[in-house]
Amino acid sequence: MAQRAAAVNKTLLIVFFSRTNGTRQMAEAAAAVNEPGVAIRLLTAEQATADDLLRADGVIFATPETLAAIAGPMKDFFDRAYYPALGGIEGRPYAIMICAGSDGANACRQIQRIATGWRLRLIAPPLIVCTRAQTPDAILAPKQIGLADLARCAELGAGFAAGIAAGVF
Repeated sequence: MAQRAAAVNKTLLIVFFSRTNGTRQMAEAAAAVNEPGVAIRLLTAEQATADDLLRADGVIFATPETLAAIAGPMKDFFDRAYYPALGGIEGRPYAIMICAGSDGANACRQIQRIATGWRLRLIAPPLIVCTRAQTPDAILAPKQIGLADLARCAELGAGFAAGIAAGVF
């Protein structure tokens, strides 16, 4: 007798932007989840739309800190999605991942303000990875996120997916 695969009925959306691959590594680590019943959708900020948000049961927003703010393509995603999703995603869970050169606090605040307008629920403390890149060369250089930080990202993704599957979020 053949076994049937578990039906996928929940979706965790991860929207990210990455210029130097630091945030990409973080987003991919969070997406490396195998939670029965939960599909993981990993989309760049350029690809993601309001419809993707409307279809998701939860979302992780991942961006680098750029000049003490969210990166331009991530801001563009929020600009494109904000009003079409307004009123359609209230109460849904979200999390934040920031790849920062210094502290990431302002980029985090920007996402939290947008999420407040959407009336989303933050389900974990913002995950900020500080690369300490402070010179032009270091800021523009490809990043290599350490294993401990990638493990934190994977833990966030796994916990989020498990919470969606269990109906906790």
